Amino acid sequence: MSLPENAAEAARGSRPFSRFEWMIAGRYLRSRRRDAGVSVIAGFSFVGIMLGVAALIIVMSVMNGFRGELLMRILGVNGHVILYPIDQPLTDYADIADRISKVNGVQFVMPMVQGQVLAQGPNTGSTGALVRGVRLGDLKKLAPVSGNVKLGTLDGFDAGEGVAVGSRLASSLGIGIGDMITLISPEGDVTAFGTSPRVKAYPVTAIFEIGMSEYDAAYVYMPLSEAQLYFNQEDRVQSIEVFVDRPDQVKALQPEIEKAAGRPVYTVTWETQNQSFFSALNVERNVMFIILTLIVLVAALNIISGLFMLVKDKGRDIAILRTMGATKGAVMRVFLITGASIGFTGTLAGFILGLLFCINIENIRQFFSWLTGVVLFNPEFYFLSQLPAEVDPGEVVLVVAMAVGLSFLATILPSWRASRLDPVEALRYE
Repeated sequence: MSLPENAAEAARGSRPFSRFEWMIAGRYLRSRRRDAGVSVIAGFSFVGIMLGVAALIIVMSVMNGFRGELLMRILGVNGHVILYPIDQPLTDYADIADRISKVNGVQFVMPMVQGQVLAQGPNTGSTGALVRGVRLGDLKKLAPVSGNVKLGTLDGFDAGEGVAVGSRLASSLGIGIGDMITLISPEGDVTAFGTSPRVKAYPVTAIFEIGMSEYDAAYVYMPLSEAQLYFNQEDRVQSIEVFVDRPDQVKALQPEIEKAAGRPVYTVTWETQNQSFFSALNVERNVMFIILTLIVLVAALNIISGLFMLVKDKGRDIAILRTMGATKGAVMRVFLITGASIGFTGTLAGFILGLLFCINIENIRQFFSWLTGVVLFNPEFYFLSQLPAEVDPGEVVLVVAMAVGLSFLATILPSWRASRLDPVEALRYE
């Protein structure tokens, strides 16, 4: 090891983490032929920490994006509080909706009639669909629907017998604006020979695309008055959906909404309806965090083995430093800096790589789909039409702090071992 002419003075009078200690640590980090094994282990440690941090940031961001997008679309289309009748049908739904809409914190109220049907196009097969009968004013307040009409218009929705269908449903049935969609309901007219299915065709006046394949492939919006006739619900509705300003505080508004209804009703919140779904997402997210943390842990263990090899190879150097007056603390700090530098630079590289990946994740998905010829992240299975990524600054800070902390902890034992060597014992490592 070549040292500057005033190395002895620098070793004896150096302050903690001084330039002299950083210089020695920097020389240990540089690749040399005789230290090829140490350099390889250091390289693997760097790559392992970089990939571990990047994978953690990417996976957590994608899962956050999944949850956020699903939550936004579910809460944008479905009511946050749903009222069902207990003893009598909801024939006074207009009055109930007017009273509830005056509750502070309520955005709007949507009376609804809905039912499962079999939908058929003019030339293709059939598929299941969910018909939702709503008023035009309420439908226009559903931003995911009214704000994403790709073809046609919602104007005159209440005046005619036309319907609005999801883009994937229209594509699967091969229908467009002006085409007829035939809806078949098992709950039709009651005759002497039993209940006959109700079959009726409606013109398609609008095609919307919410961006969630489950909805785009199944939802059909119909004027409320027509849905009441079609499902034998004349002058009444099946439920009343309430949309609030703060969905995360819906439980606080639930008693006020029930009181404003002015009659016995049974209410269900969106949290209750989707509890199992979002609980499964949280469990999966936590498990993935634990699994990917093991990558960083393994890389940190590589730092330990690399530093132990470095201490063994640098036994003579340690003896020279101690002879020149370097303290045990100085020797320990040199190896701390060496190991922590690998962890810090690997964490920084992983942080940058992870953020760049998250920012361009949809372009990357499309590129690999084009390269492999396989549709990655198929909307038919993953509900969303695009791969979302939402970077949470708090989680990123946690990941970075964890990686740096593990890297620092990994350096303590070999650095302490190096500081415990006296000049005579150090020479035996050669």
